[in-house]
Amino acid sequence: MAGAGVFGGFHAKKYASLPDVELAAVFDIHLDRAEALAGPLGARAFDAIEPFLEAVDVVTVATPGATHAAIAARVIAAGKAAYVEKPLADTLDEARALVARAATAGIALAVGHQERVVFAAMGLFDAPERPLSVEAVRRGTPNERNRDISCVLDLMIHDLDLGLALAGGGEAQVHASGGFDEVRAEVRFAGGTTGRFEASRQAAARERTMRLTYPSGVVEIDFLAPSFRNTTAFALNPDFAETPAGRDPLGVSVAQFLAAVRGEADRPAVTGAEGVGALGLALQIERAAGIGTGEQE
Repeated sequence: MAGAGVFGGFHAKKYASLPDVELAAVFDIHLDRAEALAGPLGARAFDAIEPFLEAVDVVTVATPGATHAAIAARVIAAGKAAYVEKPLADTLDEARALVARAATAGIALAVGHQERVVFAAMGLFDAPERPLSVEAVRRGTPNERNRDISCVLDLMIHDLDLGLALAGGGEAQVHASGGFDEVRAEVRFAGGTTGRFEASRQAAARERTMRLTYPSGVVEIDFLAPSFRNTTAFALNPDFAETPAGRDPLGVSVAQFLAAVRGEADRPAVTGAEGVGALGLALQIERAAGIGTGEQE
């Protein structure tokens, strides 16, 4: 486990809870943080990456977003499979290089877009129609986490990944406005689907919603509930929240990554290439809004 912050703790506890998996080590540049997470879970703590990599077979990278690419590159160079929390990197060149290196080494590279696991549990990826429009709102309250990346790479990128999965890839047209902590974007995907995306880290309350308009009806999703309203004839699963994926998307995503590592599955829930697609659209929105990564005053 690389990173002993909040998300590192989530991942570490998932590994520790899985059968036939040993959480062997936790790495953090702050040794006291690594020890605080590793100790209760029976793992070793490291503040240097070389001995940490020698102690593990696979690695989740859940360090600050701006460090993901550099640490993931070390992991892949050591021949270890990598699950990288979003964003995969903060530049496209770095992200593409990670994908290429993992492919050359023949090792699994996964990206932490866990909302895809939720959509799969709903059955949305099996819908027979492509959406006409995607409208998503993702708001969070102020905090000091993830201040090295903008709200686009921190929050909106989840919905951009889902939009790409539903609407298809290709070059998108983008208009955006806002700042480091609050952005609104309009996207026209290559296949004709339109998107409206809002993200904020300055809201009074959390909100995670999406409205999908299809030729035959509407699907409205509340990710926090979690629940959905469906006026289409799609055979969506109304009890998705009670499935393993609905109850624990992170746990299922980690398990799918390990299955890919073991050769028991063709791929993880979200591949490195898919992570590159979401990152590319997120960076396009940052440019359109006139913002970039890095702490802002």
